Amino acid sequence: MRALVQRVSRASVTVGGEIVGEIGPGLLVLACAMAGDPPGSAAKLASKVARLRIFGDDEGRMNRSLLDSGGEALVVSQFTLAADTSRGNRPGFSSAAPPEEGEVRVAAFADVIRGFGVQVAEGRFGADMQVSLTNDGPVTIWLDTDA
Repeated sequence: MRALVQRVSRASVTVGGEIVGEIGPGLLVLACAMAGDPPGSAAKLASKVARLRIFGDDEGRMNRSLLDSGGEALVVSQFTLAADTSRGNRPGFSSAAPPEEGEVRVAAFADVIRGFGVQVAEGRFGADMQVSLTNDGPVTIWLDTDA
């Protein structure tokens, strides 16, 4: 699995003019299930995201995790993180998991984070979503379970 993690002061996702997920301070996580992800990849990535120390401590140093900070998470499925641009200008997405697998894995990812006691909001899988955020820092981190 892959994820692009952004520390935010707020974030929301809208589908058809309706807000379907919204958070205050925490993490916006754009998540992508990859073809051939091994079992447990969602749990491995979710654990890494929840424990990633990118929130400021009392001295302003990035030393606290989502769990330490009490922040929320907005999980949005984004298959375009699997883009392959090595041949030409039109990206290919064949390395993304098929939609039915991707939906299950991204939901499992969100459930694992929720299991840590984090308030989790989600986008709507397969929908045309508009994501709004205020990036805090800015702090943006790329994670990949294959890396």
